[in-house]
Amino acid sequence: MPDNSGSEDLFTAIGLRRAAPKKGFPTQEMIPQVAYEVIHDELMLDGVSRMNLATFCTTWVDDQSRRLMAESLDKNIVDKDEYPQTAELEKRCVRMVADLWNAPDAATTLGTSTTGSSEAAMLGGLAAKFRWRQRGGTGTPNFVCGPVQVCWEKFARYFDVEIRQIPLRRDRLTMHPDDIAAHCDENTIMVVPTFGQTFTGLFEDVTGISKALDDLQAATGLDIPIHVDAASGGFLAPFCAPDIVWDFRLPRVKSINASGHKTGLAPLGAGWAIWREASDLPAELIFNVDYLGGSMATFNLNFSRPGSQTITQYYDFIRLGRIGYTRVQSEIYRVAKHLAKGLVHLGIFEMLHDGDPAKGITAVSWRMSGPQSFNLYDLSDRLRTRGWLIAAYPLPADRGDETIMRAVLRHGFSVDMADLLIADVVRCVAQLEKHPMGLTKEEAGGFTHTATAAVPTT
Repeated sequence: MPDNSGSEDLFTAIGLRRAAPKKGFPTQEMIPQVAYEVIHDELMLDGVSRMNLATFCTTWVDDQSRRLMAESLDKNIVDKDEYPQTAELEKRCVRMVADLWNAPDAATTLGTSTTGSSEAAMLGGLAAKFRWRQRGGTGTPNFVCGPVQVCWEKFARYFDVEIRQIPLRRDRLTMHPDDIAAHCDENTIMVVPTFGQTFTGLFEDVTGISKALDDLQAATGLDIPIHVDAASGGFLAPFCAPDIVWDFRLPRVKSINASGHKTGLAPLGAGWAIWREASDLPAELIFNVDYLGGSMATFNLNFSRPGSQTITQYYDFIRLGRIGYTRVQSEIYRVAKHLAKGLVHLGIFEMLHDGDPAKGITAVSWRMSGPQSFNLYDLSDRLRTRGWLIAAYPLPADRGDETIMRAVLRHGFSVDMADLLIADVVRCVAQLEKHPMGLTKEEAGGFTHTATAAVPTT
């Protein structure tokens, strides 16, 4: 039976006079207001998303976006016959993204919305694996990359592909063109440059990597394609660094993935996978669904999923256009540079990425410039007391003894907020100089977009 204590005060209702259900499936009902309050109050323990500078994902959307999301909650994007206009908006977005990334013929390019860049990356990888098989590939396929987000490690394991991750030798923070040839062979299905590396925010040199693969083909005959992981950079460089050639202007680039819910400004749950030409997406990966008496191709790892994120992404595209995206993204870069300048002014940090749009995404990453009485894990922990979530973590393979911090700046992060953060860094540093802690990575916590497999690869 519904809770009904006879009182007009919500907090005297029966459902709030006992702990929330936590184990077995609950027997009793709750009135909606009580159930809402239970969950609402528990969620106050979460961090404030806009102060989470560890995440790449959208944490601010306008009221119109929220309205469109609410109005589209019941639209299943795979049901293209029942929701044909949602399907049409998805098709328009695909053409717009293909045009943004300079596809040879954006009107006929194949692409799809996804739940995020991880699903989109796996679709790009699967297409590369199937193309390799069509060319007569046998044995265990492999792909070559630098420091990558965990989705690529998942792709390698889930789809039985060897990942050849190039270590960060000497002072290198990204995969370099001269690293490529030694890791490629006849079973290499693709090379994956990261255009907006997770650890530091830096762009990898896609043009240089393409040239290195051209040279490799000339010397050995190996014709190895590129898939660009542009999870964050794909909606930044076209507006703020258009002279960087990283996309389909390079013939060797066959597919690109990006997150709509990162720098694309869409709410969580939006991603894009785009292929250079229709022939780059093997037909074996395509399924057809009924659509207004005909059929429409679909190629996703998911089937049923909400259409609201794609609808809202289309809203972002038509509301802002190229001019608006350039204005918004340029402002985020300006704030990033302001933050970097303020941190450098403290005299104890060395910048790895200072928010330069020609070098990387809207992020700032740094390390200690010399020995201090405290470490970056201590600083990360102290900043949490003021609500800031900024992870400290070690660099990838062969530079794992170096610890850095990275702050990702997003739409909604202002100069005033940057000044508040700098003031809190100054306050925390002063405290730590008096009372150093010596925390480890495990003790400090913090989400670093990495994960450890439960069963290690042998």
